[in-house]
Amino acid sequence: MHGTIESAAKLDELRARATSLPLEQFDPGDPELFRTDTFWPYFDRLRREDPVHYCKDSMFGPYWSVTRYSDIMEIETNHSVFSSASALGGITIRDIDPDLRRESFISMDPPRHAAQRKTVAPMFTPTHLDNLALSIRERSAECLDNLPRGEVFDWVDRVSIELTTQMLAVLFDFPWEDRRKLTRWSDIATTIPGPDGLVATEHERQAELTECAGYFARLWKERIEQPPKSDLLSMMAHSAATRDMDAKNFLGNLILLIVGGNDTTRNTMSGSIYALSQHPEQYRKLRENPGLLDSFVPEVIRWQTPLAHMRRTALADFEFRGKQIKQGDKVVMWYVSGNRDEEAIEKPYDFIIDRARPRTHLSFGFGIHRCVGLRLAELQLKIIWEEILKRFDHIDVVGEPKRVYSSFVKGLETLPVKISA
Repeated sequence: MHGTIESAAKLDELRARATSLPLEQFDPGDPELFRTDTFWPYFDRLRREDPVHYCKDSMFGPYWSVTRYSDIMEIETNHSVFSSASALGGITIRDIDPDLRRESFISMDPPRHAAQRKTVAPMFTPTHLDNLALSIRERSAECLDNLPRGEVFDWVDRVSIELTTQMLAVLFDFPWEDRRKLTRWSDIATTIPGPDGLVATEHERQAELTECAGYFARLWKERIEQPPKSDLLSMMAHSAATRDMDAKNFLGNLILLIVGGNDTTRNTMSGSIYALSQHPEQYRKLRENPGLLDSFVPEVIRWQTPLAHMRRTALADFEFRGKQIKQGDKVVMWYVSGNRDEEAIEKPYDFIIDRARPRTHLSFGFGIHRCVGLRLAELQLKIIWEEILKRFDHIDVVGEPKRVYSSFVKGLETLPVKISA
């Protein structure tokens, strides 16, 4: 079914299933629900009726779903019971063959996690971000000035992918002419192999990730032989915590940084255009008062929620909200649900660019694993919109987006838009 576009009646029928299906048959992690954008009523019902829900059978095996904002924060901060470790399955609902698991600092538990994370943290200090802002603005301006007028084009490809892949190339000091490889590797890292997917088999997926590892190994060798510089590869090559990483840990951290720098920013850039097209009164408000960008940016990040979930594995039997979670059980924290929790966020389904507390959201995670690059993601989104508002009265969305077949990456593959001539 994935790869097709449904009629409105079909989508209504898919959404209606959430009210008639018995709770024990709920599988909210089904990627098809995300591709069709029909998952919302499932999570609404789970928050109301079964906020800690067990799915005993799915394409990803059995798993628990935690759907309320406050419960997600509790799981997220209980590292003694709920592990991120890649050896136990890591941070996504999908299990990877144990031989193919690759450790990264987001899929490590304390205390090892902190040392590797600290290695790349200097990239995201306020001083460094101030320096990056100048080049982000230049690239944003150039990208927008080259967009066609009066004809339909794909915003995702021409703007969201182009700007995020340029940013990644800067962060890694990656060869500019090969920068689209970074986008490809990011997509490959998170794709579900299948007949309609980016790759047909897991073997093909691993082959492309091996190519990624080989390319970066050559760059790593160059960095080790050069004096320390301010790019992510050099930071890792010259840090005691990361310079002796084994090959799997090396590729794991690379994929983490590529996906973290690509999917989140790219999908919020695309999501911002789509959100405003759905809420024209907010678009008008933003054009009349660009000062609202400071609250608009976190509201977009909440509204889009570019990564739908994070996963943990129970290290021991644990009773949570009256449910018996067993050692080894997979526990999925649905950020996308927490960000629509009426108990935590007022009018969560409304897109409100001047919210009183726009940073009340879970899109970047919470606690020690909170996204290390969140300030850079916000900065990129703010600058692109400052430049958009200088240039264009309006960007019209002229068709429905094509959504990613994934219950991890919540993104748009394509978004047809038109800027009036």
